Parts: sequence; structure tokens; C-alpha cells
Amino acid sequence: MLSFDDQGDGMTPCAECGAAVGSRACGDLFHVLLALDHERQAPWGPLHGVSVSCFLFQHPSRLPADDGAMAWALLHAYLEGGLDEVNQLVGRARRGNSHRVKGVPSRVACEAVLPRRDAPPARFSVTIEDVAVDGTFPAEEFAERVRAWAGATVDAWSHCT
Repeated sequence: MLSFDDQGDGMTPCAECGAAVGSRACGDLFHVLLALDHERQAPWGPLHGVSVSCFLFQHPSRLPADDGAMAWALLHAYLEGGLDEVNQLVGRARRGNSHRVKGVPSRVACEAVLPRRDAPPARFSVTIEDVAVDGTFPAEEFAERVRAWAGATVDAWSHCT
């Protein structure tokens, strides 16, 4: 049985983020991005945590058991203070998880209220498909696309609460 999408372009929308899924599904694009991230080279490597957080919140079936508390905190830190703020947050989390630190909770508190997961957004104005451009995540303007992705992710979830 043939299925037609609601976008009129012959592509099926992703069930979680609403992106038009062409020859590569969101998960496939995510694996391409992870490979670039793990090379630890700019511009991909420094934005690894932000990119993963965006992907998880746009594909909430993949959120970790903590409902994405750290991912949500990372997105807010990035939007409020850029990579410097993200690095400070990660540093505090690492120190809190150290076996040398006794009695300090390992969970990083975030002032932003974690959104309810029972009614996730159906669509986002920027998705991994947009960040990938042609499927290769070109370095040129990558940071700007990730910032737009993070903003779209937080904005969509913020309207659900």
C-alpha cells in the first residue's frame, strides 16, 4: 500500500520531529553527525553536547531515563551563554560525579523547568535535516545552524508546557 505525506513533496515526515525524510532518515543523519563530532574538530566537536541534546529533544523516544534533564540544561546554557556556559555546566557536572566528592548530588540543577514529555511538539521549525544541509553537515555556518536548531527545540517545547 502506498502512503502519501501531508507535505505534497513525496517525502514522509519523521514521526517525531516532523522533518521531511528523504533518502536518509533522521537517525542516519544523526550517525553522520556523531562521526564528525567524535573527530573532536571544530566546528562539530565543540558542539557535540548541544547537537545531541537537540536531537534527543526532537526525538523524545530516545531521551535518557532522567527525562533529558542534563540535555535540557545544556540547551538553555548554550542559548544563554554559548559554549563557555556549556563548558562550565559540564565541568560542574563532572566535579559532582567525581568519586572524590562525597555528599554532593551528581545531578546538575537547571533553572529552566524541564518540559512535560506527555505531549511533545509534532514539528520543529529547524531539524537535523536543516542542520545537515546536503547530508554532510558542512562546516560553513554550522555553528549558526546549530544555534537555530537549539532555539527551535527549546521554543517548541516551551510552548508545550
